[in-house]
Amino acid sequence: MRIISGKHRSKRITAPKKLPVRPTTDMAKEALFNILNNRYYFEDIAFLDLFAGTGNISYEFASRGTKELVSVDADYGCVKFIDKISTELDFGISTIKSDVFSFLEKTSLKADIIFADPPYDYSEKDFARIPELIFKKNILKEGGVLIIEHSKHTDLSHLRYFTNQRRYGGSVFSFFE
Repeated sequence: MRIISGKHRSKRITAPKKLPVRPTTDMAKEALFNILNNRYYFEDIAFLDLFAGTGNISYEFASRGTKELVSVDADYGCVKFIDKISTELDFGISTIKSDVFSFLEKTSLKADIIFADPPYDYSEKDFARIPELIFKKNILKEGGVLIIEHSKHTDLSHLRYFTNQRRYGGSVFSFFE
């Protein structure tokens, strides 16, 4: 994976092969950040990365100057890897090893942008729980956005708070506000 822009532009990061992840492609990530660039000043926002995996999306925000970054993943290896890269590149990412749904139930954090990249084989019910909990618990700041990455075979457009979606290859970003 590669950091696309910011302080560490073009930096390649190689994740251990044993991690249970599917990193967002560079093409999809670049398209997503083209959308977000027009709406947010990255240095002024709080970012929450759910199902963080390798930390790919968190690194992109950190490289672009975001200071309030929290990455949540249930896998110890993923959390350890994000901590390692964050330290090496002086990103200041706070990691939390937790099941995302347990975390959402208990957290008092608030974020401007929340990115969730659950396993593509999640049930529709599990996908629906993500925006449901985030909006019920008021985790998204006013004017903020929740972005859920999923496969083209999953449709989230019927869920409450859904605003639009963008498709990039086999990946889709659904936006909730």
